[in-house]
Amino acid sequence: MKTASPDVIVIGSGAGGGAAAWRLAQQGVRVLVLEAGPRFDPTQDYKQDRPDWETPFPTKEGSTAPYVAAPLQELGPEITDIRSWSRVGGPYVTGDQRANFGYHHVRGLGGSSLQFTGEAHRMNPRAMALQSDFGVAADWPVTYDALEPYWTLAERIVGVAGHDGDPRCPRAQPYPLPEHPISYASDALAKGARRLGFAPQPNALAALSRPYDERPPCNYCGGCLRGCQRRDKGSIDVTYLRKAVATGYCQIETGVEALKLLTNGSRVEGVLVARGGAQDVCEARSFVLAAGAIQSPRLLLNSDSAQSPDGLCNESGQVGRNFMETLLSTTSALHPDALGSHRGLPVDWVMWDFNDPDAIPGVIGGCRFGPAMAESDLVGPVAYATRIIDGWGADHKRAMRANFGRVLSIAGIGESLPNARSFVDLAEQVDGHGLPVAQIHSHLDPMALARLRFMLETGRTIIEAAGCSALVEEFSSADAFSSTHVFGTCRMGHDPATSVVDAFCRSHRWRNLVIADGSVFPSSGGGESPGLTIQALALRAMDALMGDRP
Repeated sequence: MKTASPDVIVIGSGAGGGAAAWRLAQQGVRVLVLEAGPRFDPTQDYKQDRPDWETPFPTKEGSTAPYVAAPLQELGPEITDIRSWSRVGGPYVTGDQRANFGYHHVRGLGGSSLQFTGEAHRMNPRAMALQSDFGVAADWPVTYDALEPYWTLAERIVGVAGHDGDPRCPRAQPYPLPEHPISYASDALAKGARRLGFAPQPNALAALSRPYDERPPCNYCGGCLRGCQRRDKGSIDVTYLRKAVATGYCQIETGVEALKLLTNGSRVEGVLVARGGAQDVCEARSFVLAAGAIQSPRLLLNSDSAQSPDGLCNESGQVGRNFMETLLSTTSALHPDALGSHRGLPVDWVMWDFNDPDAIPGVIGGCRFGPAMAESDLVGPVAYATRIIDGWGADHKRAMRANFGRVLSIAGIGESLPNARSFVDLAEQVDGHGLPVAQIHSHLDPMALARLRFMLETGRTIIEAAGCSALVEEFSSADAFSSTHVFGTCRMGHDPATSVVDAFCRSHRWRNLVIADGSVFPSSGGGESPGLTIQALALRAMDALMGDRP
């Protein structure tokens, strides 16, 4: 059985897939979006108004993609000072091998934007030329100036509220919405950073600071990571996909998993999918692959054929290579004052002082800092009772009442540079369709560990300057793989011998196939959240694709 043929099939509905679908549909191109995961209904599936609101983002059937992690590296005494621990629970990783805490993602309509904090950053232009300037990673084949109008467009579609005075990233237009106020607790943390001479500023957030686009403003509940009931957060389902469907040119199917891309001659002609317990072939003139930096290479490698014996688009051998992960540190401590630190937007300010690739002494690759009470999941009494306040009975209750809302937490997110031991390939394990699942290989080299040490040491000084004394918890990627942002496994570039797609995200060989997700990033940036850049790249790629359509 074959479905009716749309003009373009988009595989995946996250930042890249949603932006691509909207850009095509608004120009009258017939689009079919295939999403392997389910739909989420904000009013039914998210729990901020219920007693069990502290539970994590909901899991539904099919809402996580299968993958495994290869054995991770051995841990030596050189990282003793940057390992993860809690005052109540002790070490988070007790062995001598780096632990797998997981690739955190949502497979569903809107992708991981359903669970993100709303950060909406542009890429530091200096981080886009790391090979030319520093001899690491690879240069972006597209310039900051070429992406600038697409960043501006993406900010308008999702409704970004931000501060116009960021000198790293020049702007042609102001943000669509005014910046958010900083919460009381976050302000205490920011004052500590300023005492050290740093320059925290209001963060750019896809969360509405006033009514916009038929959506209400944020109420500062702090529940962004658990799903936004009010729809003020600019997740892809309530922004691009809603607008795409409204054009009448976009059809969305959920629960449909792409199994293999099918080729004929020099073109991709169809995608084999699993739908409702049966297999089907969907055909189109062009295809947009936007399944993310883990599942996109998996689909390509599983699409091997006589024409592509090493996997589709893998003529260069680069599919799955150059994997870059989230390099993260958090430091948490109790403040002497009752700050109400469970309230407010997550990451409502950001500090870019060390974002430039050469900003950290002796290290290539930058980082950024911001408050992390919500991202550390320290916004509810259960987290305090299990991780912060020790004891039992009446004394424990008194300590809880005295200390709840007093934790300050700061996070650092840093550049992740590609290395030969970090990649994605196919595992021996197979899924329910008999296809190998993705296998993540992660390795931190000495430069990454040095960057993490700087991030933790700087976070500790900021926490202390904010008025905290004894630390209560630290987390570090040094001893635990724990990733939300992943990049690089289908790198973009000018040279087909060293990249998978060109400057417009098209396969060098299969010209009717575009890859529009974080897998195309040649470098990860110094801590920037990638969602807005994925959207901008997808919008630009669709303009190029439409310009070449017959």
